[in-house]
Amino acid sequence: MKDVLGGICAPKGFKASGVHCGIRKNKQKRDLALIVSDVRGTAAAVYTTNKVKGAPIAVTRSNIADGYAQAVICNSGNANTCNADGEEKAKAMCLLAEKYAGVNAKDVIVASTGVIGQILPIEPIQDGMSALVDGLSAEGSSNAAEAIMTTDTVKKEFSCEFTVGGRVCRLGAIAKGSGMIHPNMATLLCFLTTDAAIAPEVLHTALYDVIQDTLNMVSIDGDTSTNDMVSVIANGLAGNGLISKAEGADYEEFYSALMYIMTKVSRAIAKDGEGATRLMECKVKGAKDKKTAKIIAKSVICSSLLKAAIFAADANWGRILCAIGYADAQFDINKIDVDLSSEKGVVAVCRNGNGVEFSEEEAKKVLSEDEICIDVYCNDGDAEAVAWGCDLTYDYVRINADYRT
Repeated sequence: MKDVLGGICAPKGFKASGVHCGIRKNKQKRDLALIVSDVRGTAAAVYTTNKVKGAPIAVTRSNIADGYAQAVICNSGNANTCNADGEEKAKAMCLLAEKYAGVNAKDVIVASTGVIGQILPIEPIQDGMSALVDGLSAEGSSNAAEAIMTTDTVKKEFSCEFTVGGRVCRLGAIAKGSGMIHPNMATLLCFLTTDAAIAPEVLHTALYDVIQDTLNMVSIDGDTSTNDMVSVIANGLAGNGLISKAEGADYEEFYSALMYIMTKVSRAIAKDGEGATRLMECKVKGAKDKKTAKIIAKSVICSSLLKAAIFAADANWGRILCAIGYADAQFDINKIDVDLSSEKGVVAVCRNGNGVEFSEEEAKKVLSEDEICIDVYCNDGDAEAVAWGCDLTYDYVRINADYRT
């Protein structure tokens, strides 16, 4: 496994593009992205569990019900959610991809992100299609990553190389997400590409399982979005033997690569939370089972009081114990140990459920770094889990108070 450049265009046979078409008022911001594979590939996706779902989700579900896709089209600036004509507009975007990019409209994954409840104008998208398709290139990943951003402050783009059955394969990803993110199936928009050959049902199994330990362990603000979608297209151009079962060495290699990339995406999403200054990572070790470890880790990173304390670099460890204490799982709080750590060192703050003496000055140094780890030891088994979040700052309120205007 090694990092490579190229993002979603790192795998063979993928091109991407991103342009400003006019959905966003700011002409300096790209707002329309397109990803196209040279050939039709197997496809899978996971969606939000919010009862209110963006219209593109229904259209994408229908389009990839057969397990295949060839392109992705996505706009930012408007979520196309809670609109009577939403599905009509999403289908129109797929038809535009067919007309201008030459792919079957039924092989298009469509997505939207932005303000909820505003009618999506199709005219800017139609007007921007020529430039969008003309811009398709093997170097277009970065432009596409920019075009799907909303309140994100940095592009989220990753790719890696791995081997399956002696063949070199690649996997790439772009993602967006900074607010309205809570662990409940997906939590953002993320588009993955790979040149590995893998059967549709096996691809879905891998994607679903990996998300449980990556994106479903991220929380920014406790709000699960209406438009969350993670999709993957596998075009098979690497030439490996088809991965036809969710078992064996070839599957494990693919699964490991997917876990590697999605962990990078998860950390990047959490670190770029709206208004965030620090990444919070909670590692739970020694739990009696994986479910308990995950519940505790999520409870810690979702605590608004703890997030505020981290913003102030305040070692208010009682808030950690409080969050562990209301976690909906069975464990002995009197066995819990907690450390705070960063590149500046480790500070023990709790042993056996009770506080221990520590240097507030040393703790301040540790918590002043931009990546903070909260290590929770249950001392009750061998299970582990990791969750990611961010601090809660004044800017979070400012960003969301005037997000629509």
